[in-house]
Amino acid sequence: MDGLNRFSAALMNIRLFILFGILGSSSVSAQKVNDSSSIGNLGDSTVLLDAITVEAYQVRGKLLRIPGSLSVLTGDALSLSDGTNLAAALNTLPGVSMQSGTYTTNRIVIRGMGSRTPYNTNRIRTYLNDIPLTSSDGVSTPEEIDLQSIGRMELVKGPSSALYGSGLGGSINMYTLSNSLNRINAGFQYGTFNTGKLGISGFHNRDNFSFTASIGRMQSDGYRENNHYERTSLLTSADWKRPLWSIGLTIMLMAVDAGIPSSVGKTLFDTDPQAAAPNWKAISGSKKYEKGLAGVTLTNNLSKHFTNRFTLFARMHENYEKRPFNNLNDRTRSAGFRNKLSVHLDKSDWVLGAEWITEQYRWQLDTSDILINRNLEGRNMLNVFSMLYYRPNPRVNISVASAINYIRYRLTDLYPSNGNQAGTRNFPVMFSPRIGINYAPFDNWAIYSSAGHGFSMPSPEETLLPEGDVNPDIKPEQGLQFEVGTRLHFFENALGIDAALYWIELDNLLVTKRITEDIFTGVNAGRTRHQGFELMLNSRVFKYAAFPGNLMSVFTYTRSWNRFIDFTDDGIIYDDNHLPGIPDQMLYLQLNWNPFKILTVDADLRYTGDQFLDDGNTLDYNGYLIGNVKFSAQLSTRKAGKFNIYAGINNLTDTHYASMLIVNSRGFNNSEPRYYYPGLPRHIYTGARYTF
Repeated sequence: MDGLNRFSAALMNIRLFILFGILGSSSVSAQKVNDSSSIGNLGDSTVLLDAITVEAYQVRGKLLRIPGSLSVLTGDALSLSDGTNLAAALNTLPGVSMQSGTYTTNRIVIRGMGSRTPYNTNRIRTYLNDIPLTSSDGVSTPEEIDLQSIGRMELVKGPSSALYGSGLGGSINMYTLSNSLNRINAGFQYGTFNTGKLGISGFHNRDNFSFTASIGRMQSDGYRENNHYERTSLLTSADWKRPLWSIGLTIMLMAVDAGIPSSVGKTLFDTDPQAAAPNWKAISGSKKYEKGLAGVTLTNNLSKHFTNRFTLFARMHENYEKRPFNNLNDRTRSAGFRNKLSVHLDKSDWVLGAEWITEQYRWQLDTSDILINRNLEGRNMLNVFSMLYYRPNPRVNISVASAINYIRYRLTDLYPSNGNQAGTRNFPVMFSPRIGINYAPFDNWAIYSSAGHGFSMPSPEETLLPEGDVNPDIKPEQGLQFEVGTRLHFFENALGIDAALYWIELDNLLVTKRITEDIFTGVNAGRTRHQGFELMLNSRVFKYAAFPGNLMSVFTYTRSWNRFIDFTDDGIIYDDNHLPGIPDQMLYLQLNWNPFKILTVDADLRYTGDQFLDDGNTLDYNGYLIGNVKFSAQLSTRKAGKFNIYAGINNLTDTHYASMLIVNSRGFNNSEPRYYYPGLPRHIYTGARYTF
């Protein structure tokens, strides 16, 4: 009976979402719309398919004509809700699920890729102004960048190794703010749990020089015990343009100090969700780190048809974690380059490029000030890629791409007292092809299809056996993706539709196994299949010069089937089981209402479907519904600038839910398995922004 009730409730939620979505889109046809200028206020720019220009497929082009799946977030969509967490923005996109346990513990899953990673994201690639942020072991943390300093984000879904190197889930490409005017933005925000933000950004343009800088400070006591968080960040970029060349500079600095409440078991999750895991609370577990990035890009216009873009970059990361079982002190230094030669002809574009990263990762473990391990790992990654866009006629765009990837790890044991664990791991050269085609029978409608290969390398932990030796048998996981989709817009840009079907076959699945509380290892465990349907509807419901003003809506829906095809672990066969940690469906509805010129009301609902907690499908977690609302008022004067004040409520219904799940969790020392990171209860915030 309980199962039937849950199913009925979920079905009702789905019906409500679909009803709102249909109302939001079908009512467009009842209005006579002659002006589409307000469409730009939508969080996602998909409505303007014929206007928005993107770069995530290596060549600048109109989104409508891109031969593959791509989502774009701009402007206010990047700072939805209170703007403190990237999850609020990414979870508006179909096919994307971001779970956030704390500000420093997050996992991004795209089309089912990466759901088994315990505490981070390692199946996507991340770039900032064409500078790779992903470490050479595949870990990405785009959520730590202050969203107020990002102007646009482009997300490629599915295996994209022929585009951006290793990344079965896809890639996230971020671009800093830009503005053609000289201005300064300043803002502050304060909310529940003593969560506050301060930020200031400035833009300066003169002749051929432009400069942007953003400084931010965020702190929070957190909802849970041992959950404090402090972050100070600086992100700046500059461009100097000349007729034949230009130079760009990007610098990012960041310092973070955060408590670690960790996950909890079923009992604490139900009875005391504010509690931290007892062992982490007892020692006040925490992490402190500093990061820095610098990159210089030289773009040369070699001729009318040839352009070369060369980027040289360096990164550093200092980290210390205080943990119940031991303390981790690690340091990363990396440098590299990325070069892209582009040829632009009347009917074709050619791209030839290379990306090389060398990285040195040094770490040591100690307990009670007694050293127990110290290692140094050198990593080298090379990706050589090429791409051809061919347009036999104005309505057809064909792309053919390929990449060759080589990755090498070398482990040096600096603490031989526990045995010499040094070793070298040379992975096989990976060849990743991709082909796509886009056909636009009309100016407002395009259909596309693509097929591509991707792969993900095992993390350093997964390359090591439980004893610490290098595992010579571990292999990269590889996948083939097939997709078809369509993009179209109607009624003078009043309704935009983006829909896609995908099928991914994954081989040599990497499984992270937890041996003890602090020891992980990796094994290859067979094949999986990922299938899904993605839909996004953007619409202008109505537009009037006076009350009721403008109403716009965004509706997204994802339905996915993710199963083991051939998977045996410790002698247990899991064939045909569902993969854990992936919601079976996700729905999102956002309404943006401007009843008056100075007032904006944003409301959104998000439904996350059922998901399993273990490979055996013996435990599941029920779906849940979250609603938020935000009110903004804007005053503008020609001399004094613009002043915006806002206030919002998140989790209106005070839903008790887990914002992040740890799949296949194990209990140690007779304790419960800790599957759950409790999500935030109802909370409020208010703030102001001033532009002059």
